[in-house]
Amino acid sequence: MKSTDILNQRLHRPFEYPKRPWKFYQEWNKAVFLHWEVEETLIKPLLPKNIQLDSLNGKTWISLVAFNMNNIGVKSLPKVPHISDFYEINIRVYVVCNNKPSVYFLSMEGSKRSSCKVLKTLSKFPYRYSKMKRNEGDFISKNAVFNDAFYLKYRLESGPVKKDKTDVWLTERYAVFQEYKKHIIEYDVHHVEWSMQNIMIENLKIDYPRFNHLINNKPDRIHYSKGVQVLTWNKKKLPIH
Repeated sequence: MKSTDILNQRLHRPFEYPKRPWKFYQEWNKAVFLHWEVEETLIKPLLPKNIQLDSLNGKTWISLVAFNMNNIGVKSLPKVPHISDFYEINIRVYVVCNNKPSVYFLSMEGSKRSSCKVLKTLSKFPYRYSKMKRNEGDFISKNAVFNDAFYLKYRLESGPVKKDKTDVWLTERYAVFQEYKKHIIEYDVHHVEWSMQNIMIENLKIDYPRFNHLINNKPDRIHYSKGVQVLTWNKKKLPIH
């Protein structure tokens, strides 16, 4: 899909994307979303100032998203070999900042050291390297430094999912805010609405010592998507008051 076609699909967004030109392109493919409903008192201490925890019907959530990151590049420039494609796992919570419903990352892992190093430097996101392997129907990750481990075995089922209000709230997020030194970094993103299909989890083992009090049991909701093409605007800095 061309960028103009992606930009023309915007009725699903909760707020408008920036009027200035977008700068980066990437794809989030074969995405598995695992969602847990959690007590807000467990998440609030993990957030910096200026970032407010978001909720739906009084409920707060945390999600682990495992996917293929593909074709990262700067607008109008060719992608960089060996950096543009890798596996990623992130753990995110749902927040509001600058009047935008958005996400905040508690953890970001990539399967290539070079990709993590470059993206951490450029984006200021907390990328770190983890050893990952993905085949059709399973996703494995291990990080010896943090003693983090993730194993997922799944089976896709045919037919699209008719999303309810909570599904939309969890997946249709078009801004990212992240703490970096004495600032909050803001990124705006845009893509077409996520299309979902049913997924059956056959085996799931998650051991993230820092987050086991949040994600150590069966997810409350599960989603799978073939993926989206993503346009991203350059970062902005917001002061922390």
